[in-house]
Amino acid sequence: MQTRKLGNTDIDVSLICLGTMTWGEQNTEQEAFEQLDYATSEGINFIDAAEMYPVPPRAETQGLTETYLGNWLAQRGRRDDLVIASKVAGPGNGLSYLRNGPRLTRDHIVAACDASLQRLQTDYIDLYQVHWPDRNTNFFGKLGYEHDLNEKSTPIEETLEALNELIKAGKVRHIGLSNETPWGAMEFLRLAREKNWPRIASIQNPYNLLNRSFEVGMAEIAHREQTGLLAYSPLAFGMLSGKYMGGKWPEKARLTLYERFSRYTNGSGADATRAYVELARHIGVSPVQLALAYVNSRSFLISNIIGATTMEQLRENLSSLSVNLSPETLDAIETIHQEFTYPCP
Repeated sequence: MQTRKLGNTDIDVSLICLGTMTWGEQNTEQEAFEQLDYATSEGINFIDAAEMYPVPPRAETQGLTETYLGNWLAQRGRRDDLVIASKVAGPGNGLSYLRNGPRLTRDHIVAACDASLQRLQTDYIDLYQVHWPDRNTNFFGKLGYEHDLNEKSTPIEETLEALNELIKAGKVRHIGLSNETPWGAMEFLRLAREKNWPRIASIQNPYNLLNRSFEVGMAEIAHREQTGLLAYSPLAFGMLSGKYMGGKWPEKARLTLYERFSRYTNGSGADATRAYVELARHIGVSPVQLALAYVNSRSFLISNIIGATTMEQLRENLSSLSVNLSPETLDAIETIHQEFTYPCP
């Protein structure tokens, strides 16, 4: 298993990170344990969770993902061998059941972290991330920024000060962002310099062959500020596997079960997917291997967050590590990208 530095920290994380957001909804605790046992046996040392997981978020299941992970850690006794990441939720998204509506204020962040630590059955979280901003901006598929003069947002300064408090208390080792914009990332970095507070180590944003928007403004920041990408949805909710082509809706597949996951199913996304699937078949790899190998190859990437509902999927995802894309294949990907540029932001 290849490893890369987590930003400017001294932590080495596996190039593949095990995502967990299906645990407690599409996966049972037993299945989560099976995934964890296999992933760690294959060299994965990086596990990513969140307080709001599993998804789709519901009051009845909130926190189950961290609970499953915590139970596994307690049974296996491998806490210090692994890098555990989790996230504090931002406002909105129908989460009124979570602290009467989560915000990124000091009180909310401290309460969220304490609850996560209890569910995870650990004294510390290696990487604690802001799941999405507490302001009106572009994330979750939105590209066109519209300024809201009446928005009620939590100042980034208050959020970062609270995260600093958690680090001083020993509850968190490092911090990161998720679903963030270039302005937001630079504001966190500016405040860290001015206040001598902790720097963000990473940015967890969507990145895949159907959504390369990270390259526009964030990739330069990732390189110059050592705040590399933790890529989520590298298979575009499974779209890039090709299993939905031709109007197919496989039983128990995420896009079949949940209408809310429509980010990658528009016409352009389907057309682009078809082109990438044909390319994969032409070079003799699976569509999954092509899509993941491309993400793995990016110089601004720290780790590629894969999620799976079956062991077969997990094994195929990990097989992408053995796929090296030739210059000719990378050129072919760029040709498709020029025809279908950011079809699914």
